Amino acid sequence: MAINLRSTAGLAADGVKLLVYGQAGAGKTSLIPTLPHPVVLSAEGGLLSIVDADVPFIEISTMADLWEAYEWLTTGGGVEYKSVALDSISEIAEVCLNTEKKTSKDPRQAYGEMQTQMADIIRAFRDLPNRHVLMTAKCEKSTDEAGRILYAPSMPGNKTGQSLPYFFDEVLALRVEKDAEGLSQRALMCDSDGIWQAKDRSGKLDTWEAPDLSAIIAKIGG
Repeated sequence: MAINLRSTAGLAADGVKLLVYGQAGAGKTSLIPTLPHPVVLSAEGGLLSIVDADVPFIEISTMADLWEAYEWLTTGGGVEYKSVALDSISEIAEVCLNTEKKTSKDPRQAYGEMQTQMADIIRAFRDLPNRHVLMTAKCEKSTDEAGRILYAPSMPGNKTGQSLPYFFDEVLALRVEKDAEGLSQRALMCDSDGIWQAKDRSGKLDTWEAPDLSAIIAKIGG
């Protein structure tokens, strides 16, 4: 086997891969038009918030739809799109789980199959070459042993949700907080505070960034 030496300096140029999660109504979908020339794979049907942006999308109702879109993207289709957004990976997992429940009488087996399939899906889309990839996720609220409230990306099945952040170098929490004047402000949290899960392996982002993914991608070097 021939050894193919590569340089880490070129990794960001192959596309920045992001996971963004947040609570309902935080505006995760509205981040999509801030990507460089995106196409959306939508499993939520909640694109009304970006209707004025005129963003092309593919509706995902079944797992067959999703893999068909993947084949299209990897066999020369959509070459004009620089970014691919999966909105949301949480909802796609629900579609996958419902499909497995119809074919399996054992709920544990259905969840196991879903976890395996979702790992394959996340890796496949995350590793799309020469494209930026955004996956949005719902937010899960939990309580630790000390009684602290914690926030993290949500997926059906505890193992799937817990493993999701490990697939990405960039895990950002979309937060909506009120400023001193009581006005709501949106920002992306890029570093964990022990309550909200977040990480930036590039080391180039500030703790808080404006909700502009093109600016974030440029800052990382993509």
